[in-house]
Amino acid sequence: MKNVFEGAFGRYLLPAIILQSVLIGGGFATGREIVEFGARYGALGWLGGIGIFIGFTVMAMLTFEFARKFKAYNYRSLFKELIGPFWFLFDIIYLGLAILIIAIMASATGEIMNSTLGVNYWVGVILITVVVGILNFYGKGLIERFKTFGTLALMLGYLVFAILVISTTWESASAVLSSGDTSFMPGTISIWTVLWSGVLYVGYNLAVYPATLFTIERQRKRKEAIISGIIAGVFMTVPWFLTYFSILGHYPSEEVLGASVPWLVMLNDFPTWVIVTFGIVVGWTLIETSSGMIHAFVERLESQMEEMTNKTLTAAHRGIIAVGTLVMAVILAQVGIIDLIATGYTAMAYGMIAVFALPLLTIGVYKIFFKREEDRSEKKDVKGA
Repeated sequence: MKNVFEGAFGRYLLPAIILQSVLIGGGFATGREIVEFGARYGALGWLGGIGIFIGFTVMAMLTFEFARKFKAYNYRSLFKELIGPFWFLFDIIYLGLAILIIAIMASATGEIMNSTLGVNYWVGVILITVVVGILNFYGKGLIERFKTFGTLALMLGYLVFAILVISTTWESASAVLSSGDTSFMPGTISIWTVLWSGVLYVGYNLAVYPATLFTIERQRKRKEAIISGIIAGVFMTVPWFLTYFSILGHYPSEEVLGASVPWLVMLNDFPTWVIVTFGIVVGWTLIETSSGMIHAFVERLESQMEEMTNKTLTAAHRGIIAVGTLVMAVILAQVGIIDLIATGYTAMAYGMIAVFALPLLTIGVYKIFFKREEDRSEKKDVKGA
C-alpha cells in the first residue's frame, strides 16, 4: 500500500499540519498571545483576525511556491535565494525568536503542569526536553508522524475547550460585540491599530514557516503550493478565533486578560478532567513547537555542513543541539511570560517583517513569476564534468 505521506496528503495537507503544529505553541497555546494581539481590543479584535488570516495565507502560499520552485527545502537555501548575501540576518533573528518562543512555552508549561497535574516545574521541563531530543535524534520521519497525529489531537482539544467556554459565556461575548466595548484599552482605538496588531502577530509567527520547508519536497506543481497554502491559512487562523471568542466572553475582566495563562483562568470553574486535559495538551504543544523549530535549525546546519565537508550531522549531534537549545530557552523563561510576549514578540516581529515578509512580497514575487526555474541537478552535472 502506498505510503499516505507520499500521496496527496503529503503534498496538500502535511505542510499545513506541520505549520499549524509549530505555530500552536507560540501562537495561541496560553491565550496570552491572543490577548496581546487582538482580544484586548474587545469588539474590534476580530478585525485583527481577518488580517491575520490573509497574512498567514499569502505568506504560506508564497513560501511554499518559492521553496518548491527553487528547491529550497531548508531556510538557509531559501534565504540565500531570496536575499542573497544578507541571508545570515534571518539566521540571527530566527534563532533568537525560536529560543524566545520555546522559553515562553517552557514557562507556561511549567506553570500549567504544576497547577493542573501537580507535576514539579523542573520535572515537567526535563521530561519535555528529553522527548524533543529523541524526536530530533530520529529525524524528520518520526517528527512528521508525531506532528500529524499530535496536531489532530491538539485541534480536537482546543475545539473542546473553546466550545466549553464559549457555550457558557456567549451572551457576554455577544454583549461586548453589540455594544462595541473596547474598555480594556484606554482611549480611542482605531481600526488601523487593530489591523497593525494583526500584522505584528503574523510577523513574529513567520518564524514557524521554515519548520515546514522539508515537507515541500513532495510538491511538484504550483497548484499544490497554492492549495496547501490556503489550507495552512485556515488551520492557523481558526484556533485564533476560537481563543478570541473564548476570551471575549470574559471581557474586560482583568483576572483573565491580565493573566499569564488566560486559558487556565477561563477553565478554572470546569471539572478537574478538563483542567488536567488542558495541562497535557499544552505540554504537548511545547513538544511540537520546540521540535519543529529546532528541526528547521538542524536542517539548516546540516545543509551547510554537507556543503562544506560533504558530511552530515549524526543522530547524536541532532539530539544534543535540540537539548542545548531547550536549556537556553529554559534559562530565558525565568523572565516571565507576560514580559516576554509583550516586549520580545513585538521586537522580533519587526525583524521578521524586515528580513522575510517584505523581501518575499517583493523579490520573492518577482522571482516566482518572472525568474526561470533552474535545473539544479543539471548544473551539478555540468560542474562535475
